[in-house]
Amino acid sequence: MSSYTWTDHTYDVVVVGAGGSGLRAALGAAQAGLRTACITKVFPTRSHTVAAQGGIAASLGNMSQDDWRWHMYDTVKGSDWLGDQDAIEYLVRNAPAAVYELEHWGMPFSRTEEGKIYQRAFGGMTKNFGEGPVQRTCAAADRTGHAMLHTLYGQCVREETEFFIEYLALDLIMDEDGVCRGVTAWKLDDGTLHRFRAQKTILATGGYGRAYFSCTSAHTCTGDGNAMVLRAGLPLQDMEFVQFHPTGIYGSGCLITEGARGEGGYLTNSEGERFMERYAPSAKDLASRDVVSRAMTMEIREGRGVGPEKDHIYLHLNHLSPEALHERLPGISETAKIFAGVDVTKEPIPVLPTVHYNMGGIPTNFHGEVLTKKGGDPDSVVPGLMAVGEAACVSVHGANRLGSNSLIDLVVFGRAAGLRCGTTTEAGARQPELTAKSTEAHVARFDKMRNAAGDQPVAKLRLEMQKAMQANCAVFRMGSVLKEGVDAIEEVYKKLPGIDVKDRTMVWNTDLIEALEFDNLICQAAVTVNSAANREESRGAHAREDFSERDDAKWMKHTLAWVDSAGKVTIDYRPVHEYTMSNEIEYIKPKARVY
Repeated sequence: MSSYTWTDHTYDVVVVGAGGSGLRAALGAAQAGLRTACITKVFPTRSHTVAAQGGIAASLGNMSQDDWRWHMYDTVKGSDWLGDQDAIEYLVRNAPAAVYELEHWGMPFSRTEEGKIYQRAFGGMTKNFGEGPVQRTCAAADRTGHAMLHTLYGQCVREETEFFIEYLALDLIMDEDGVCRGVTAWKLDDGTLHRFRAQKTILATGGYGRAYFSCTSAHTCTGDGNAMVLRAGLPLQDMEFVQFHPTGIYGSGCLITEGARGEGGYLTNSEGERFMERYAPSAKDLASRDVVSRAMTMEIREGRGVGPEKDHIYLHLNHLSPEALHERLPGISETAKIFAGVDVTKEPIPVLPTVHYNMGGIPTNFHGEVLTKKGGDPDSVVPGLMAVGEAACVSVHGANRLGSNSLIDLVVFGRAAGLRCGTTTEAGARQPELTAKSTEAHVARFDKMRNAAGDQPVAKLRLEMQKAMQANCAVFRMGSVLKEGVDAIEEVYKKLPGIDVKDRTMVWNTDLIEALEFDNLICQAAVTVNSAANREESRGAHAREDFSERDDAKWMKHTLAWVDSAGKVTIDYRPVHEYTMSNEIEYIKPKARVY
């Protein structure tokens, strides 16, 4: 171990991840006069937020009347009542200001004739508490995430945030009292190891879609922050809720934005039927994502899929004018051409539901402070640790996220975390010295992985995990199938001691990077499949065929899951917040969720 030396850094705030939420949190902390570092394993503008297409939800009312209360109702209903209504109120009330802030920083939104921000229709977004579709999703053509990420990065540079680019975060530095004191990282281009000491550590590491075989996520989406939290002995929340996006390109999983349906696209089966009219008579193709994904899966199961194998569905945009496609959906037209060989002006796009988003993650309050269950307190704050974005579970999305609510989640709660740092952190305050003991385990894990010389290649183990998750924890779930998934992930865990890493070097060792990322994924796969097997009801994205109804009496609660080094999962619960943040809206009571 003595061959490894640490390079030490001290900051007021350290943000891990430079996607939308990480950049917004870093920007807020820097604006508050705090010395801020942002650690990222890819260049900031390559973070996965860059792939977000459709838009960002806010009740601006530019296309027709709108109201934050309507947005709140839609989000609560979308969450299948598992969302915390205080956090949801915080999100929707702060949404318009957060969008105007982006506009004032120069984000190039698409515009209406009058020069206002253009808003499109999106699944589950309605007017007047569910009456009919509303255009609420602010868009920059179909490259909204790209525009947002570049805008935020520019502002962070302006505020002199210090970036540590191409550093892979390893583990959280926790002291004996359970306070987070910072994070360790491996600098990929020169092989050095770094300790970042900070008063506040903000995890903004995104989702873990790559635990599955087919997903819309980049290969970097390995949920590194979630895994660091699990290794620190803290729980993750609601990990059984995994969103499948209805329209991933068949074969590659590349995303076709819901904005395509918002602009008038529709789905058909092998009989040419617009089948969504049967499943969601009022919302049709703009029903919530889990509803559309299940409808497509049922059509395929009943033999009405398209293609030689009858195993996918068609998405039609060919009835829209080439001018409209060029203006509103230029990226989609290009993606369909490259990945499906389809000219969208003439033929439909072959699509299939694909893993897209993780509703679960690190439990937080609406300030972004990480929570755990301690004693009898389900809302016990972990000092020094925060989380935002897809890595976090503030629980605004509950059991199912509405499309375009993710980008607004990033900026609203990224901003909230920055504000919280500003009010609870003293710039330049003295911090306790880091002892060698506090990071011994980090080096030991890194060294063990680097020198692993077994008979199990990382790629083989990763594929086993991904196929088990895809087959046993997908759109429709069954107790017996989930049990097979639990056993399959256990089998992968048993093979971990035999993992094989060929490259022993420290500089740009992609073999070791993939091993560490797989190590992060497998613990999340374990908590996901165990939590899914444990929840005996259907709610949002979690659809059990053996428990087809939502059961509020027994299951209106958040799942908390811990995992040990052998892959054994422990489950407990936290109550759902059945109260709002202010007196300006009442708690929205549960009812049947139909579109």
